[in-house]
Amino acid sequence: MAISKRYFKTKPFCTVTFRLDPEFARDADKAAVVGDFNDWSPQSAPMKRLKDGSFKADLKLEPGRDYQFRYLLDEEKWQNDPEAEAYMPTQFHDAENSVIRL
Repeated sequence: MAISKRYFKTKPFCTVTFRLDPEFARDADKAAVVGDFNDWSPQSAPMKRLKDGSFKADLKLEPGRDYQFRYLLDEEKWQNDPEAEAYMPTQFHDAENSVIRL
């Protein structure tokens, strides 16, 4: 698992790379990163499967904000990022969302 951020002095966005390790998503055929930055739509940010079995997605997000997100594997299994900067409770009592701060 890895989240990397790339800020630009001359651009109004930050490029955030979300990456799922092969061990984390070993049984998944597809993955998506979903969150309040894309209205929780699995179709908005599908992750690309890499040759090593990991998944990766690059998103351009507005800096100066916190974003809640989760990974959706095979359109049915929700996963948090263990390296998230924080976690927020959800309306579901048994779940939390990962948080990234830009």
